[in-house]
Amino acid sequence: MARSSEPPTTGAPAPVAVPTRSALRNDRPQRGQPGQPESSASAASHRRPPRWSTAPLWALPPVAVLGLVFLYPLALVVQQSFRPDSGGTSAQAYGDVFASAAFREALGTTVWLAVGSTVGCLVLGFVLALVIAFVPFPGGKAVARFIDVFLSFPSFLITLALLFVYGTVGMANGLWTDATGAAEGPFQFLTTPWGVLLAEITYFTPFVMRPLLAAFSGIDTGQLEVASSLGARPARIVRQVILPEALPALAAGGALVLVLCLNEFGIVLFTGAKGVTTLPMLVYSKAILESDYPGACVVAVVNVLISVGLYGLYRVVSRRAGA
Repeated sequence: MARSSEPPTTGAPAPVAVPTRSALRNDRPQRGQPGQPESSASAASHRRPPRWSTAPLWALPPVAVLGLVFLYPLALVVQQSFRPDSGGTSAQAYGDVFASAAFREALGTTVWLAVGSTVGCLVLGFVLALVIAFVPFPGGKAVARFIDVFLSFPSFLITLALLFVYGTVGMANGLWTDATGAAEGPFQFLTTPWGVLLAEITYFTPFVMRPLLAAFSGIDTGQLEVASSLGARPARIVRQVILPEALPALAAGGALVLVLCLNEFGIVLFTGAKGVTTLPMLVYSKAILESDYPGACVVAVVNVLISVGLYGLYRVVSRRAGA
């Protein structure tokens, strides 16, 4: 018998054609095509009106608190500065205050004390932060933690400590009179502008050190080791490697110290510097001692404008510096 060349047909299933992925994609009904019914959920979503966002409602409580606690009293101060004691509305108080020699002297004293204190804090804070961050010594971490605690101290506490050391009857003058038999000691500078400057530098230096220590912690020590291995001296390493990384922190700390020194009241009061009158002290003098409330409000408005202007300048500089 001759064998047939055709395959046997006993029980063998016929091959099934598997649809391709493109065919399945083409067979799937597309949304929005004519003739295709949309699902009820999709149709309902198209008919549903847009839901209003509730984000502005959450912003109302903090805005209301800010307006009640800060903006409303500030508005009262500005309003009072345009209301003289004789009644009505007038800018006479501004003319009287700007023409007085006491205001000009207080403005000059405030500016030079704030600028001098800021420069001293930047220099001293940068040096101390360098030592704490890059010079290993026992207790370095404890000193860094103490700086955070120091920031919570009131300013008059530091002033009292300086009075105990350098005051007229302080420790330094006591040791001098005991050793020499003199009637009084040589340290009499705390009641002068230099005493106020020393107290402000002592108190505000940690406000510069804190952001500097945070910036120094992010510096790669490998860069310092490479620069040292290439023969760079410590002064050059500080100038070319560390200082560029610390500039944003220096700008932030310096701006903060400048604004705080412009508004400082407790240090000037507790040093007992009779001849040192700053803008906050002038506000106190006009409001409490002279009962000149329109004049006190004028000085307060000027002080606020200077502080806000310096803060705006700081924001512009820090944005351009990439801080």
